[in-house]
Amino acid sequence: MIIIRPIQASDYDSLHRIAIESGHGFTSLPVNEGLLKQRIAHSEVSFNKEVSHPSSEGYLFVMEDTDTGKVVGTSGIEAAVGLEDAFYHYHLGKVVHNSRELGIYNTVETLSLCNDYTGASEICTLFLGESHRKNKNGRFLSRCRFLFMAEHQERFAETVIAEMRGISDEEGRSPFWNWLEEHFFSMDFPTADYLTGIGKKVFIAELMPKHPIYVNLLSKDAQKVINEVHPKTLPALRLLEAEGFSRRGYVDIFDGGPTVEAQTAKVKTIRNSGKYQVIIGDTDDTVNFIICNTKVAGFRAVQAKISLRATAEQVVIPSDIAEALQVNEGDFVRLVRN
Repeated sequence: MIIIRPIQASDYDSLHRIAIESGHGFTSLPVNEGLLKQRIAHSEVSFNKEVSHPSSEGYLFVMEDTDTGKVVGTSGIEAAVGLEDAFYHYHLGKVVHNSRELGIYNTVETLSLCNDYTGASEICTLFLGESHRKNKNGRFLSRCRFLFMAEHQERFAETVIAEMRGISDEEGRSPFWNWLEEHFFSMDFPTADYLTGIGKKVFIAELMPKHPIYVNLLSKDAQKVINEVHPKTLPALRLLEAEGFSRRGYVDIFDGGPTVEAQTAKVKTIRNSGKYQVIIGDTDDTVNFIICNTKVAGFRAVQAKISLRATAEQVVIPSDIAEALQVNEGDFVRLVRN
């Protein structure tokens, strides 16, 4: 069976393997033992913390194949970004140069450094191993976070964002960063990406151009990749767009990839999820649902075929699913059709 649960210290080796497999551009999982262990420890504290409003909590989930005991994927949520370390983006804007006397009217795109998403929640760190990219596992790994947010709304902000990986090659070279490197940083993309991942972001404020950048002054290669998504990230973007996320003109300061946002309460999975009381029994239903318990530190989620009794707000689930979710008859679960 495939379950999703909070990460724990014993998952370090699996998380390290995932960090290596995820490759360049996956800033939230640097291949660094100290930082990965710190990320796990911070997640464990966050799941066990009493929370009345979002702060610096970070929740990291893993997907486990219980038949083999192997962790095959991960996904995460940051409760409120930028409260402890500055959270930078470029915002795409326009400047108009107009001379009525000469009859000239030019509109130029600009990139302005900003911290506009400070305090927003962020879904992040989504990665699934190739062996399990089937049976809607990717959708499950992404959407289970929204069930957790729906059940524990006090832990998250009114706006939720996701940074999409931008264009870079197999060696980690980013056309967008190449231009910035040449003119401002003298540091290659993998190095800058890694330093950000391990929390050393001071260099951004120190070296990043303080004034708006005219896009038409960038190299042609850099201009082409602004607001574009890495091919391997397109499925994740499509999932989020289906949930109601959209672009608002914000892009990553390293690779130019887009950031998408949504109002948390309007995310499709959150809006369409429901809370039902458990009845344990046999079911012959063929409709697949994502279903989770209502716990925080003891959170569990599975995909399962279940029977709804909508008028009574009850759900019939098999005993093995109840065991995986760690729920008993009469407990409540939250679910959404997958």
